[in-house]
Amino acid sequence: MEVVAQAETASMMENQLVEDPPYSRFTWTIKNFSGLIANKYYSENFFIGGYKWRVLIFPKGNKVDHLSMYLDVADSANLPNGWSRYAHFSLAVVNQINNKYTVRNDTQHHFNAREGDWGFKSFIPLSELYDPGRGYLVYDTCIVEAKVAVLRIVNYWTYNSKKETGFVGLKNQGVASYMNSLLQTLYHIPYFRKAVYHMPMTENDMPSGSIPQALRSLYYKLQYRNDSVATKELTMSFGWNTCDSFMQPDVQELNRVLCEKLEDKMKGTVAEGTIHQLFEGHHMNYIECINVDCKSTRKESFYDLQLDVKGCRDVYASFDKYVEVERLEGDNKYHAEQHGLQDAKKGVLFSDFPPVLQLQLKRFEYDFMQDTMVKCCDVEDCGEFDL
Repeated sequence: MEVVAQAETASMMENQLVEDPPYSRFTWTIKNFSGLIANKYYSENFFIGGYKWRVLIFPKGNKVDHLSMYLDVADSANLPNGWSRYAHFSLAVVNQINNKYTVRNDTQHHFNAREGDWGFKSFIPLSELYDPGRGYLVYDTCIVEAKVAVLRIVNYWTYNSKKETGFVGLKNQGVASYMNSLLQTLYHIPYFRKAVYHMPMTENDMPSGSIPQALRSLYYKLQYRNDSVATKELTMSFGWNTCDSFMQPDVQELNRVLCEKLEDKMKGTVAEGTIHQLFEGHHMNYIECINVDCKSTRKESFYDLQLDVKGCRDVYASFDKYVEVERLEGDNKYHAEQHGLQDAKKGVLFSDFPPVLQLQLKRFEYDFMQDTMVKCCDVEDCGEFDL
């Protein structure tokens, strides 16, 4: 294997706190790529932010049928106890025919002794990478790029979120981080937040007993408080006790219950219809016979979509799977009126999407053998899922 590497340096002080830190670029040109026989290869070291880095690749995939590629701390074995580095980076396989088709993924990670490398297990399918017509291997040469920005590690004991970002967060109550994510996502939709503020309240509406009032109080505090906000009033309005806060119900179910409560409260007010306008979309379920002229359709509304993650590289692949056509044949033929049992196609077509499309990623599935919910993929794989 012959490699040619070059690094472009950029000035950045280790302790400098910047919103958009400058990146440094490293290019690794790998010749005779198809002849690589070892399981993994490292690039030469390059310096960024005063630290040594290198790119790690698995040319035949790290137990997957994709090229696997990671950013690695080059001198991790020789660093003192407690070392850590925080970096935002992107890795790319350059398309040498048309740069438009260069495959680039970015992420950020807090590197330490336990996690000295981080990246993408399923970067690009091997079938695409080794296809000479695709442009990723030209004259059996592959070009890999890394763009890295080393960030200052923040001392969270003294960090002032309001001062640095203009926002504060929510205190984690039990194992309700999923709830905090949902609440903050909705909070950052201005139209939704404004509708919550416009819901009428009575003097008898106490936050601990009214979901709409508790949410309004929570959002007011998020907007005007200088420190993190507790969610206890809101969970009390759900009817949760302390033990409930340590049980993790389905976030999709919580979202639907919350929106239903708000929708009822908004009826007859200036905020009426907000939930529909923001989150409601429509799709068409259909069954179409193959050999006779017979088709059945049913239009349905949705407020969120559950997408498969397992076996899907990104959200586009998940949508492809969602609308995948099912064949009804053999013992599973469709019973069509006036035509009896018929071979048919069954599927879903989207009519329209809402202004705010809520996607629930199915990272868990029911295992009949274990009689419990299990992850569809390991943490590393799910972390690579591209939105």
